[in-house]
Amino acid sequence: MVQAQEMVAKATLGAVPWSGPESGPRAQRGKSIAIVAEDMRNGGIVGVAQGAREAAKAMGWTLRVFDGAGSPEGRAKAFADALAANPDGLVLCGADALENKAALAVFADKGVPVVGWHAGERPGPIDGTPMAMNVTTDPLEVARITAMAAVAQSNGKAGVVILTDSRYSIAMAKAKAMENVIRACRECSLLEVRDVAISESRERMPAITTELLQRHGKRWTHTLAINDIYFDYAVATLASAAIPRDGLSLLSAGDGSASAFLRIQEKNYQTVTVAEPLNVHGWQVIDELNRLMAGQPVSAFVAPVHLVNADNIAFDGGKKLLYDPSNGYRDIYRFQWNP
Repeated sequence: MVQAQEMVAKATLGAVPWSGPESGPRAQRGKSIAIVAEDMRNGGIVGVAQGAREAAKAMGWTLRVFDGAGSPEGRAKAFADALAANPDGLVLCGADALENKAALAVFADKGVPVVGWHAGERPGPIDGTPMAMNVTTDPLEVARITAMAAVAQSNGKAGVVILTDSRYSIAMAKAKAMENVIRACRECSLLEVRDVAISESRERMPAITTELLQRHGKRWTHTLAINDIYFDYAVATLASAAIPRDGLSLLSAGDGSASAFLRIQEKNYQTVTVAEPLNVHGWQVIDELNRLMAGQPVSAFVAPVHLVNADNIAFDGGKKLLYDPSNGYRDIYRFQWNP
């Protein structure tokens, strides 16, 4: 319990100083970048794309987003359209690099550098693929902190349901890390781990929420999810079932969507999201591509984990319903690119 409280307290600190790169190559001018996005309905992906657009503009680059719409067919079309655009650099956003290694190899064979966001289980290069850098906070640390928050909230007596998506290795790794924390909590109960495709959450979550209420009743006190999007389609069902807003705590191990911020702000079931600095990550993927195009190694920067709750939501961009650290990262990157 004490360890959980200490970890949560550290992760909720605001105004964390910039710990990323402070030097790098000048902007490689006139480049065009393609982003292949797994699903632009995902708030995390949208946030990264927005940051990348800002950064590309600062670089003097053009950027196009190709939306895979959450399906294999859509992803295949997005890759084909991106290839036809003949980009100088590729970002794979929210899709598994190993699963898509054949498509990525086509770009690499043309000499196109490849980076990703949430494209694997860990930050850094992804073995067996041409991806030089997977930009993400440490997903296992994100998951552990989220689960620790449930332990701390409940004084070590949480009754937990975990929501994940088995199509993604990163989602399963996060779910397993959360499960390990709950199982290590002596008086906590892991009620079940439910596999729900993120792309099907709109259709499935209302019925699943009803089913979970019927099956577990008052034993169900906390939900841990690998993404905020599940909660977008669960809260109406909870309200219809007359569950008080503070009667069930929803905690998400990513990504800090606008709707999640609103729920936390309004104390509407959701109490926590590990809001990744999506805009920072967008700037980082552009910086990593610039380094690769300049023949330099990637920065390998990993942003620290930040837990958003009702106490700190007003800071670091929270009033705009996002986590955007107030540490001057835009100016730091601009200075590196245009000294």
